[in-house]
Amino acid sequence: MEESCKNVYITTPIYYVNDVAHIGHAYTTIIADMLARYSRLTGLNTFLLTGTDEHGQKIAQSAELRGKTPKEYADEISGKFRKLWDDFDITYDKFIRTTDVEHKLGVQKAFETMYNKGDIYKGEYEGYYCVSCETFFTEKQLVDEQFCPDCGRPTSIVKEESYFFKLSKYEDKLIKWYEENEDCILPRSKKNEIVNFVKGGLRDLSISRTSFDWGVKLPESMNEPRHVMYVWLDALMNYITALGYGTDDTNMKFWPANVHLVGKDILRFHAIYWPAFLMSLELPLPTHIAAHGWWTRDGEKMSKSKGNVVDPKVVADAYGLDAFRYFMLREVPFGQDGDFSQKALIDRINSDLGNDLGNLLNRISGMSGKYFDYKVSSKDVEKFHAKELEEVNALLENVEAYIFNMQINKYLEDIWKVLTIANKAINDYEPWNLMKDGKIDEAMALVALITNIMAKVALLLDSVMPDKIGKIATSLGMKIDTVTYNSLIKNKNLLEDTVITKVDQLFPRIEEVLLEQPASSDITKTECESKKEDKTQTVEDDNLITIDQFFQTTLKIGTIVEAVEVPKSAKLLRLQVDLGEGRNRQILAGIKEYYSAEELVGTQACVVANLKPAKLMGMLSEGMLMAARDENGLSLIRPQASKKAGTKIS
Repeated sequence: MEESCKNVYITTPIYYVNDVAHIGHAYTTIIADMLARYSRLTGLNTFLLTGTDEHGQKIAQSAELRGKTPKEYADEISGKFRKLWDDFDITYDKFIRTTDVEHKLGVQKAFETMYNKGDIYKGEYEGYYCVSCETFFTEKQLVDEQFCPDCGRPTSIVKEESYFFKLSKYEDKLIKWYEENEDCILPRSKKNEIVNFVKGGLRDLSISRTSFDWGVKLPESMNEPRHVMYVWLDALMNYITALGYGTDDTNMKFWPANVHLVGKDILRFHAIYWPAFLMSLELPLPTHIAAHGWWTRDGEKMSKSKGNVVDPKVVADAYGLDAFRYFMLREVPFGQDGDFSQKALIDRINSDLGNDLGNLLNRISGMSGKYFDYKVSSKDVEKFHAKELEEVNALLENVEAYIFNMQINKYLEDIWKVLTIANKAINDYEPWNLMKDGKIDEAMALVALITNIMAKVALLLDSVMPDKIGKIATSLGMKIDTVTYNSLIKNKNLLEDTVITKVDQLFPRIEEVLLEQPASSDITKTECESKKEDKTQTVEDDNLITIDQFFQTTLKIGTIVEAVEVPKSAKLLRLQVDLGEGRNRQILAGIKEYYSAEELVGTQACVVANLKPAKLMGMLSEGMLMAARDENGLSLIRPQASKKAGTKIS
């Protein structure tokens, strides 16, 4: 980021209050907090925003199922998000809620402004609506003429009076913005997807609803009491209403946003709808819209039914918050999907944090104490170690460029290269031999070199692991502040004479996993719970469903007409299954260990028929076979007697 930039505005998405926070929410928020901490350290006036999105039909329905009002339900879940971020010491400047009065006023002002400009008009909408995604789809976009292409859930035809935003009016302007701003969407691969979508043509956007009332009402000047605003218009406006748009615009000096952090599933809303709204409001557009990937666990998609959802608070409590932060930021390149496993986390803690960082601090303490009574002077470092200093400075000169281009893993990789230089210098120059040979000045210069390297690294890692770095700073007798940053990093100076203080081991070695591993993917959460000490079968409230929810799953009898092994896969068979649809469905099933391809042809199985199609090893899978597995192996669930292909199971 340019030095001339005095204000920095960083946002997380505002999290939808349909469920409690999971590892994906933590990932986004930790990245945002890291960016904000780094910006403040470098002397920039920084504003970090997070919060919760609380309106829409889905929230109203979820509240009703729990016997609560929408506001009561939103208060409960929003409170859990805020508590978690406070527990994680997230340095947000504002926690916004879309139920805030100031937010509602700002959204109403924006609506009125766009309406008066002629960008909003009244009409009637009929289309396929997904409640879960709060999104309309065309018939062509649906899967099997019924199911949402994003989440796989059934849609319903909705016809209602609606106000529309002239999204089509901004198609060319959006394309121009994408073309003129190379990094407006990160990573660039995601930008290509957005550009292609817009070039395919944009339809005007329905931005009000009359079928439910849990949302922001239209401005009183519209005299439309039945209408509430589309949840995505309401939610996206939070980025400016949080700064006072429509009420007290004191903090609008932070606009435009430097970084909007979002998950890849909501990139389209942020990279198409949001800039179009801003164009209509004649406000500057954000610098970067950065979309991260999803997280799996031990290579499997997380779900409550599998019992493998990662609770970020549980992990942080077990392994340490700073270690968890480091793992999340280092483990996966931004934009790619990541996989959480305790083994990978332990490897990072033991290797990167324990061996490379923690042990180096121990060596500084040991050498300075043994040879110099913990006193360290930098006066001869340049004389004896110009080469190492040059290497360190060359690496550190370029790391900032990674930050706001969302290459945080590369940022950390280069910092660890600096630690490698320090550890190598100790091995190369052997301070114990220097002391034995009476080369006291050279030994002091070496200890000071390592101390200075650790000090520079500490400044750059403060945004990543603030608690542990605070302990390192104490040990080195230095401050983590903008003055020190400018001196050691910007101006490439060295520490003044300092006294080393011993601290407890920062990252004790971990020999085994600290948390109970989830059951395998083919064991349900209920089965897992049955193995607990009390041996009683329990079902958590979160797993209870209504009969309506049950019938959202379509189960059918399928006849397997073809089966072949998938090359290079130890588990997968590729099946062609007749579900009575006039065509065969391709289903990939991980059952090769238990069934040969030949014995499956002509047999029947129970099939989940309304799953969203997914790609496995580059091949489309359009359903899932039902099976049961215990200690004796796996068995497909089949009809007792042959049934017509496509027969529904109820």
